[in-house]
Amino acid sequence: MRKKIIAGNWKMNKTVSEAQSLSAAIKRELESEAKVDVVLCPPFTAIAAVSQEVSGSQIAVGAQNMHFEPNGAYTGEISAEMLREQYCRYVIIGHSERRQYFAETDASVNKKVVAALAAGLKPIVCVGETLEEREADKIEEVITTQINGGLEGLSASELRNVVVAYEPVWAIGTGKTASPEQAQEVHALIRGLLAKLSDQTTADAVRIQYGGSMKPANAAELLSKPDIDGGLIGGAALDATSFVDIVKAAVDA
Repeated sequence: MRKKIIAGNWKMNKTVSEAQSLSAAIKRELESEAKVDVVLCPPFTAIAAVSQEVSGSQIAVGAQNMHFEPNGAYTGEISAEMLREQYCRYVIIGHSERRQYFAETDASVNKKVVAALAAGLKPIVCVGETLEEREADKIEEVITTQINGGLEGLSASELRNVVVAYEPVWAIGTGKTASPEQAQEVHALIRGLLAKLSDQTTADAVRIQYGGSMKPANAAELLSKPDIDGGLIGGAALDATSFVDIVKAAVDA
């Protein structure tokens, strides 16, 4: 059985004091929760404060991005080692907003994944199609390209430390959600692609999250599907009650 994982992607929201308040509220409810892996991914500026706030609990901290080089003249970038020093255990890589606004490619995603794993971080690798690609019946083509490109060259043991997040771009921040059946279909496709990259046993061990407007109202139904192992939560992660309710749905799934 794969352990469910619920990660909150706070994006460019929350000052340090706001991040402390939110993480403290979540910790009060989930401090001893061990049935589900809970990850908070605040902005870079709040990582240290959130790490301190959730210290001693079951809650892990992640980052929203990183550079693939360990150091150097990369103004404005953050390395994996810098994240590790702030007690990050996870890092989101290849989010659709990074691809759309910052020209990230499958090749750059792959470099970041390799660097994250080498530094002992667990990458949450995002894949997903746009509305135009879905309507053009290119879902399988797009997902296959992103999975093969982003995870190229990884060993079976490395793949087991990767979390994949399926985020249909048309469902991010729009209020639209893929139906549980639509989401399950793509999650099953992803697991099949992972088996081709490695083997079925490895593919069966990899956790695949859904990342398109999961909220308390639809979490239980989505999480009941056999290949949906958690959620990468956006808007609903900015409210402690909503986020905790999603985690509780994962506990009961």
